[in-house]
Amino acid sequence: MSTDAPAEPTLALAERLIALPSVTPDEGGCLAVAGERLRRVGFAVERLDRGQAANLWARRGDRPPLFCFAGHVDVVPPGPDERWTSPPFAPARRDGCLFGRGAADMKSSIAAFITAIEAFVAGHPGHSGSIAVLLTSDEEGDAVDGTAAVVETLRRRGETLDFCLIGEPTCVSRLGDTVKNGRRGSLSGALTVKGVQGHIAYPHLAKNPIHLAAPAIAELAASAWDAGNEHFPPTTWQISNIHAGTGATNVIPGQLDILFNFRFSTASTPEGLKSRFHAVLDRHGLDYELAWTLSAKPFLTPGGELLEAARRAIRDELGVETEPSTSGGTSDGRFIAEICPQVIEFGPVNASIHKIDEHVEIAALAPLSTIYRRILQQLLS
Repeated sequence: MSTDAPAEPTLALAERLIALPSVTPDEGGCLAVAGERLRRVGFAVERLDRGQAANLWARRGDRPPLFCFAGHVDVVPPGPDERWTSPPFAPARRDGCLFGRGAADMKSSIAAFITAIEAFVAGHPGHSGSIAVLLTSDEEGDAVDGTAAVVETLRRRGETLDFCLIGEPTCVSRLGDTVKNGRRGSLSGALTVKGVQGHIAYPHLAKNPIHLAAPAIAELAASAWDAGNEHFPPTTWQISNIHAGTGATNVIPGQLDILFNFRFSTASTPEGLKSRFHAVLDRHGLDYELAWTLSAKPFLTPGGELLEAARRAIRDELGVETEPSTSGGTSDGRFIAEICPQVIEFGPVNASIHKIDEHVEIAALAPLSTIYRRILQQLLS
C-alpha cells in the first residue's frame, strides 16, 4: 500500500464521527462536522432536511462535470452495549482495527471522502469541473426523506450529476477487491388469499385458503422469472412471512396472508413480474387481494470513465484488480441513478457491518482516502 496519505487525518475524523451517536434518523451532529470541514475548502453547504431526516448538500464549483461523493451518517442500533467489547459509540483502536458502530458502514468512508477532497483541493485549487457531497441520516431507515428527497430537490433545480461514488462498504476480503457497479431492484407484495372459516370437522362447509393457495405457491417457487444477464444473476422470488389461522387446532382459517419479495435484474421489469404473478394466481382460481410496493429499481453502470478511474486508482494504490459486482441489497444508488448516468459504490470490507463489534482495518483508511483522491485527479484535473 502507498504511503501518499498518512492514516492519521482520516483515522482522526472517523473516530470523531463514530463518537457521535447517530442511530437513524438522528444525524447526531455528524453533518455539522462534515459541513465545517467542507466550508474550509470552499464548499457552499446547505441543509435539505425533510421530515425526520437530516440531509446535507455541499458543492464546490459551478462548471461541469459534477462529481459527487454520497453517503449516510445514520447507523443501525448497536444492540446491547454489554455485548460490545468496548462501547459502540466510544471508538477504540485494538488489534490493528478501529471499532465502533458505523466504523465500516459508513463513517470511515465519509472521513475518507473529506480528507481526499481536502488533499485534492490543496493540490488542485483551480481544478476543472465541480465536486459535491451528499450526506443523509435516512439510509438505514425508511429511505424516504433522505437521498430520495435531495434528488427530488436537485431535479427541480435542474442539477444533474455526471459521476457519483457512494461510500458503501463493498469489499469482501480485502480493501479493493470489489466495486459495486449496480444493484438489483426490490419489488414486494402483500398477498391475502380469501377462504371461508369453519370447523375443521366439517371441511365441506369451509374453504381452506392454505390448501387453495398451495399449488400456486409451489408454481411460483418453481418459476424461472428470467435468466439474468452478463451483469446480474437471475431474478429471485422469496416468501418472507406467511400466516393463517386463529391458533386453535379445530378451526379452518378464513384467510392466508403472505409477504414476499422479488429481487430483480435489468432482465425483468416490475410490470412484467406483476403480470406474470397475477396470471399464476388467476389460473389457480384464487380469490385474493394483492398490494405491491416497488422500493428500488435496478441500476447499472456497465462501464465508463468513473468505473475505469476507480479500477485504475485501486490498481495503482493497492496492486489489486477489482471486481465489479451487483450483488447485495439495495442502496441509495437507486435514487441517485435517476439523475446520474454513472454511479458506483466503493468502501471498506463489509464483513462486520450491522454486527456487534463492527470494525474497519486502520491500515485501510489512508489507502481508501488516497484512492478517492486518485479518482478525483483522473476526472477533474
